Amino acid sequence: MDKIRLAIVDDHPMFREGVASILATEADIEIVGLGSDAESAIQLARSLKPDIMLLDMHMPGGGTRATQAIKEIAPAVRLIILTGSEDDEDVLETLKAGADAYLLKGVMTREFIDVLHLVQSGQSYVSPVLAAGLLRGVGKPAQQVSLLDGLSEREKQVLALIADGLSNQEIGLQLSLAEKTVKHYVTGILQKLNVQSRVQAALFAQKNK
Repeated sequence: MDKIRLAIVDDHPMFREGVASILATEADIEIVGLGSDAESAIQLARSLKPDIMLLDMHMPGGGTRATQAIKEIAPAVRLIILTGSEDDEDVLETLKAGADAYLLKGVMTREFIDVLHLVQSGQSYVSPVLAAGLLRGVGKPAQQVSLLDGLSEREKQVLALIADGLSNQEIGLQLSLAEKTVKHYVTGILQKLNVQSRVQAALFAQKNK
């Protein structure tokens, strides 16, 4: 089994090194780099192209800025925001920038590791305590109905499965579609719903079931 190549960027050395120490004990996780600010995060993404990066929201240079830059130079790198902020605006800001998951510091180790594997498989995640607040902020009712009407029946099927947490591969198997075709549908869905990530699309779908 391939190891998850992970980089951790946080401006608090004790936290950063503590997380690295805990995760390094996992047989399927390899810590490939550590950083302390947005610039080091961007450099790590460019030079190492890890599978996943953990980014602090409020590190020097900003987690949102780092997220945007990394998605431009290394779009395949999956990004998890790990922070103490429960502010809805912070969550939406980073998700719009391209983050794949948003986790609160203090999360239990087992849940944290499970989320790493979810994100590695192509899924997205937001801490449950934050999800309700996000659902309240995803568009206005009239706008939602209008945007959903713009989706084809197949796109609606794909969106429903995204909301259930399925990866592109799993969606393909369920709908008898090639994974490449599913990716094409997902891209179209994001554009039509005017959202930036699978997380936002899933939240949109959950609110409009």
